[in-house]
Amino acid sequence: MENETKENEKKKFKLSSIGVSFSKFYEKLQSSIPALIITTISAFILMLFVALAVFFMNVKGPEKVLVPNVIGKSLEDALLEMQVKELYPKINLRYSENPGDEGTILEQSPKAGAIVKGYSRVSIVVSRGVIVDNVGDYIGQNVDELELKLQALFAGQRPLITLATPEYKPDQSDAGTILEQDPPAGTHITEPVTVQLLVSRGPNYENTKVPDLTGQSINDLLQTISRSKIVFDISGHQAQEGEEAGTVVSQEMFNTEYVRNYTRMTVEIALPEDNDENANGIFSAQLADYPYPVPMKLDAKPAEGDTYTLVTFSHPGGKVTIPYSVPHGTTLILKVSDKAVARNTVN
Repeated sequence: MENETKENEKKKFKLSSIGVSFSKFYEKLQSSIPALIITTISAFILMLFVALAVFFMNVKGPEKVLVPNVIGKSLEDALLEMQVKELYPKINLRYSENPGDEGTILEQSPKAGAIVKGYSRVSIVVSRGVIVDNVGDYIGQNVDELELKLQALFAGQRPLITLATPEYKPDQSDAGTILEQDPPAGTHITEPVTVQLLVSRGPNYENTKVPDLTGQSINDLLQTISRSKIVFDISGHQAQEGEEAGTVVSQEMFNTEYVRNYTRMTVEIALPEDNDENANGIFSAQLADYPYPVPMKLDAKPAEGDTYTLVTFSHPGGKVTIPYSVPHGTTLILKVSDKAVARNTVN
């Protein structure tokens, strides 16, 4: 009986010892879980890094290549060269200044000799040829308008067509109309050409009747200027005793009733004295000499109020003189073909 009791006590002790050991193990396991998680994550990251490193070590990028020089070559040859180098072209088109280079490469970027990765893009500029390759038909056009067209056509580059100083002759066509040209229309352009032109001076260019101006007022003289094909070189002085202020007192005389159109003729005016309202005088400007008469006008812009026109007329250039009687502070503006070329404010 006693032995059985001892055996039971031994069993209880063993069970108690096992329970205590399991409890300690469980507690130890709980305390090591964070470290275990960190260790696991670290191992995973390390494995991922090693895998990526191995992957990138085994995957090669595009090889680097030398950009070839394709400037001056045909587009076909340039494309073949870039294909061999495994480069992709980006094509831009542009007009050229040189006849005969249509389809050739004018520029490239990157430049020849540059080191780039394979499959990179290379920008190339391909010539579309010259803007024009033949001389146009200019007969019947206005020479001034043609000059402006050519300037606009070749803006920013060497002009392939330039106009020589024209020759002029009287003709029934309007002044400035092109009558003949050399070289003729359709001439093929292989290098820059200069075109010679024969231009009309306009109908009825030859002769005009000399007007009688003595005694005319300033307003009458302005009307005569607008109608006549005489160039009046007008001067003035303060009216003296026996002279009527504001009128023509003398003019140049000729030995013939008719003179060539736009012959110059001197005219003298007795100017009235200025008053509180108006200033009187002669507007004068020096212009270039034109090959034929061009439209002009003298506008008056008062200090207050709207601008108005004193006179419109045709004039071959050189010295221009116009009489005026306008309010103080008025600005006189001379215009050639509606472009202001001279101005003066009178006080």
